[in-house]
Amino acid sequence: MMIGLLEIDLFAERFHSLKEKRRLLSSLKERLKHKFNVAVAESDYQDLWQKAQLSVVALGSDRSLLDGLFRQIEEFICLNYAVEISRLRVVFY
Repeated sequence: MMIGLLEIDLFAERFHSLKEKRRLLSSLKERLKHKFNVAVAESDYQDLWQKAQLSVVALGSDRSLLDGLFRQIEEFICLNYAVEISRLRVVFY
């Protein structure tokens, strides 16, 4: 069994307040949890209104399975949300 951690740094020019950012992140986190069965938390940049970092954790039988899952999550975010992914970091345990 492996644990995979995906850190996603997001940037969105359209955010004009922390309230707007929180609304979008709340929606995104819930959709990721339900669609991909992962744990999701906002892990950095809580006080910046145009930047966010999400940490996604998943369990899988092997690394290739988790890699595929994380690619699906990246694609889902790009297709469904008006944000730019500025950095991705994947760690396996």
